[in-house]
Amino acid sequence: MLKILPALLVALLAAPALADRVLEGRVTVVRDVDTIVVAGTPVRLNGLDGPETSTRVGREARAFMTRLVRGETVTCQLNGERTHDRWVGVCYLDGQDIGAIAVANGHALDCRRYSGGRYRDLETTAARSRIGRAPYC
Repeated sequence: MLKILPALLVALLAAPALADRVLEGRVTVVRDVDTIVVAGTPVRLNGLDGPETSTRVGREARAFMTRLVRGETVTCQLNGERTHDRWVGVCYLDGQDIGAIAVANGHALDCRRYSGGRYRDLETTAARSRIGRAPYC
């Protein structure tokens, strides 16, 4: 129990520091098309509706995002929200929104409830037919 307390304290102190802030760092892990790990911090890409990795389309989408960002330095604008263990934000690679890149390349859909529709016009017809939109979007 005593070994857990220092780690818990660090996590609690870091939480307010990340809320509504910019996070910049190298992408070390791509969990799926809409969740990446930046400098050790999991980030859920805001407004993106990606297929689950339990599906072929989901694995293809994760592979696309992996090729795009793993090992690269990205800048994420976090909005202060959390979902599960992840901070929520929009991430950029060389000034380009990686969520927009994924949608434009047919690997994700717009989740209007959270994006305000910013990716809607980028959706491909093929992606709309292959990827089932999440009910919460």
